[in-house]
Amino acid sequence: MNYQQLEVEGGVPVKMWTNGVPIEESAQRQLENTAKLPIVFSHVAVMPDVHYGIGATIGSVVPTLKAIIPAAVGVDIGCGMMACKTTLVAADLPDSLGPLRTEIEKAVPHGSAPKQFRRHGSNREVGAWTNPPVTADAAWAQLVDEFDAICQDYPRLKNTNNHRHMGTLGGGNHFVEICLDEAGGVWIMLHSGSRGVGGAIGNLFIELAKKDAEQHQRNLPDQDLAYLEEGAQYFGDYVRGVSWAQKFARLNREVMMQAVIGALRKVIAKPFETHLEAVNCHHNYVQKETHFGQDVYVTRKGAVSAKAGELGIIPGSMGAKSFIVRGKGNPDSFNSCSHGAGRTMSRTKAKKLFTVEDQVRATEGVECRKDADVIDEIPMAYKDIDAVMAAQNDLVEVVYTLKQIVCVKG
Repeated sequence: MNYQQLEVEGGVPVKMWTNGVPIEESAQRQLENTAKLPIVFSHVAVMPDVHYGIGATIGSVVPTLKAIIPAAVGVDIGCGMMACKTTLVAADLPDSLGPLRTEIEKAVPHGSAPKQFRRHGSNREVGAWTNPPVTADAAWAQLVDEFDAICQDYPRLKNTNNHRHMGTLGGGNHFVEICLDEAGGVWIMLHSGSRGVGGAIGNLFIELAKKDAEQHQRNLPDQDLAYLEEGAQYFGDYVRGVSWAQKFARLNREVMMQAVIGALRKVIAKPFETHLEAVNCHHNYVQKETHFGQDVYVTRKGAVSAKAGELGIIPGSMGAKSFIVRGKGNPDSFNSCSHGAGRTMSRTKAKKLFTVEDQVRATEGVECRKDADVIDEIPMAYKDIDAVMAAQNDLVEVVYTLKQIVCVKG
């Protein structure tokens, strides 16, 4: 048994894969509050990258009976990772990686400034691919009818950056990276979700869940843990909305991957193929699954599905290693693993504690931004990825170890 079990008075146990990694008291209190909810089934599973979050703890897996907690799913619905292996090797890359980073930054709109989305446009068709080209417009065409139907009931969603955000990275800890594996193979890896429209759907139903809780006078340990039950007024609409946002997130990553492949082809003259191996996985989402003989809604907030044989991605921070992993299907974790290293401090604290010089040293050998606006993403603001991986060795096995050489942050 690789986990520690925390007994919660008046609630289900909390099973924690946190041996050798720190966990804040505030995060533990959040976990205990979640465990006290009457809808939680069996136990709460906690991944080694666990840390305090808004609404619910990041790095937690929460199975619920006939109900969902919108704030546990969060507002970055469907946020996750995509990675693909190319036929390129390190020797095929240019000596200077600056132009490659610049080309990626041109190809993938990033950050929060709307002008970037206008400048680059939405209909980008780049590079040959083993799959049919995925453009922002083609991806949106797969989503628009269902979105319009949702907007008939919730018209405020119509005014979000929905179509405009398709194929865009966003800010914060979202990124695009070029990485090398142990054998020198070149990988493309990126991290993003459902962008503005997913945030609007998440916030809308978090509000509605709180109103529902007030009407039914539920004694919640935390108002952010308000939940919607099957048969409740907004439950079906939330399931429809969150499922749609998760589709948006997956397609968003595919569109960006196409754009990055096109950027590589502009810089590297040698012909190459992509998707020798590819993974596209959510780490902020909810879906119906069966565990311990019971149908439940499983919310992974900062956690990745790790069914037996299933591939997943566990990224480190800027300057740290990342991993392509294969799940071991551990039932006690509800077939899950961590979604990254996990923060050890807030962004505000990181900006106060570290300098640009610290950032330059910590990201030596990586072609990336090294300025005051990315200090909050400095590796020292995150847990030790090796300790995180050691704590979950009964959840996943490492297939590839990746080291980034180019990193584009939002």
